[in-house]
Amino acid sequence: MTFLEKRAGSCPSRRRFLGGTGLVALMLLAIPGWAEAGDTPSEASWESIRPDLFGEKTIDAEPVLRLSAPVRAEDAALVPIEVHVDLPADDSRTIRAITLVVDENPSPLVAAFKLGEGRRQFSLSTRIRVNSYSYVRAVGETSDGRLHMTKAFVKAAGGCSAPAGKDPVEAKANLGKMRFRDFSGTGSKEAQIQIRHPNYSGMQMDQVTRLYTPAWFVQTLAVTQGQRPIFSMEGGISLSEDPTFRFSYDKDGQPISVDARDTEGNEFKRAFPADGGS
Repeated sequence: MTFLEKRAGSCPSRRRFLGGTGLVALMLLAIPGWAEAGDTPSEASWESIRPDLFGEKTIDAEPVLRLSAPVRAEDAALVPIEVHVDLPADDSRTIRAITLVVDENPSPLVAAFKLGEGRRQFSLSTRIRVNSYSYVRAVGETSDGRLHMTKAFVKAAGGCSAPAGKDPVEAKANLGKMRFRDFSGTGSKEAQIQIRHPNYSGMQMDQVTRLYTPAWFVQTLAVTQGQRPIFSMEGGISLSEDPTFRFSYDKDGQPISVDARDTEGNEFKRAFPADGGS
């Protein structure tokens, strides 16, 4: 059982969406307040899901993390977010993990990232689905076990049920193909990985059969530099199709290896040379 399944498993009204295969439209109505999409931010959903995700742990509001997200998304199925961690110079702690949450999504836990050891600064950006006006949250865990949170309110709707952007035949033909880009030539200590995958949410209707397409998504990902882990991830239905991750990266001559698995048991592996070529 993965981290996401453990966390969602204790939230009966929402756990079904991790592998949901149908009747989704009816299920949405069973979630209190979920049909409401008002402009006023509310903490009610967060207070109801927080114990399932983080137990009774205190979550600090000190500015350890910064989160960037659009106030109003152009495309609710492709909402760009950026998380930055920058511990003060006099702070000896490191950052262990980052968890992304969208309060009002049917599966609020977007993804859990575990970072390689010794990280004091780290940047991560990706694209997510937002299904209703909601707070998007990033919760970081430092090496002393403390949790720290930042949030942004995003106005978007329908991201989890929006039709896939690519033809299913094309999506399967390119399944698991990867791209790696090194940005060091631009002066940025970052790199980017993209995995071709439809990442079906289980809430999208097939326009031909009029049935819901079963959930099928990239569930785990591990990125290493030589023998050193950069980050690993456990993801859910709220990650956008063709998952893309831009992250902190210090080029050191070691190759980059990527190992991903989806919910149908498919494994995708790729090694990229140290010069960033694909």
